[in-house]
Amino acid sequence: MIVTRSLGFAHAGAAPLRFPDVQVPQGGRLLLQGPSGSGKSTWLALVGGLRRPSAGTVQVAGTTLDGLAGARLDTWRARTVGFLPQRLHLSDALTVAGNLALPYLAAGLARDDRVIHAVLQRLGLEGLAGRRPHALSGGQAQRVALARAVLLSPRVLLADEPTASLDDASAAAALALLHETADACGATLVVATHDARAAAWVSALEGAQALWLTAEPGPAGTLPTLSQTGPQRLQDGRIAL
Repeated sequence: MIVTRSLGFAHAGAAPLRFPDVQVPQGGRLLLQGPSGSGKSTWLALVGGLRRPSAGTVQVAGTTLDGLAGARLDTWRARTVGFLPQRLHLSDALTVAGNLALPYLAAGLARDDRVIHAVLQRLGLEGLAGRRPHALSGGQAQRVALARAVLLSPRVLLADEPTASLDDASAAAALALLHETADACGATLVVATHDARAAAWVSALEGAQALWLTAEPGPAGTLPTLSQTGPQRLQDGRIAL
């Protein structure tokens, strides 16, 4: 679950952002959209515990984040949140299996090669465990990054532009894999995207919600407000954006 109330953040030297309240149930789906500069990456960072809000509260998977700090926050994040970043950040110094061992280190847990093998097998990567990232195709690297994100069965999965630079068939496969993997973990899934294909795919999921962020200049001395488009049901049951 993800619940935000009166959430705001101020970047140094920039006008502060205010975000609309959000309530996504555990296992729910949220589509996050908006133009560049509207705060999508900031919102993901706030929900993932990578940034501290300047105003308001964030509750994720039953934990209120302003009650966590330092090592406790790092451990909670490693065990609770899975990130699929736009830039995959796989280490070429490590094999695929070595990259998948990193979440255990971050979470303060002993490496479990049995689980690593099982996740690689589930994502069709079992033959690639000994390869280095530079020897992977783009699609294989993305699946390795997804395997790393879901290795510890996170309660929340945050995907930032997961279909960027993919062709139509690969984009549909990547989104289906995200949805199926989140289902297997019982995770809440957030997909942040500019891609109309991804937006249409996520919005068609049963019970999906949509959050549209757009920085709107207000009168002098006021904060820009970010607007939300809540779920709107079409006749066939899909969610309109």
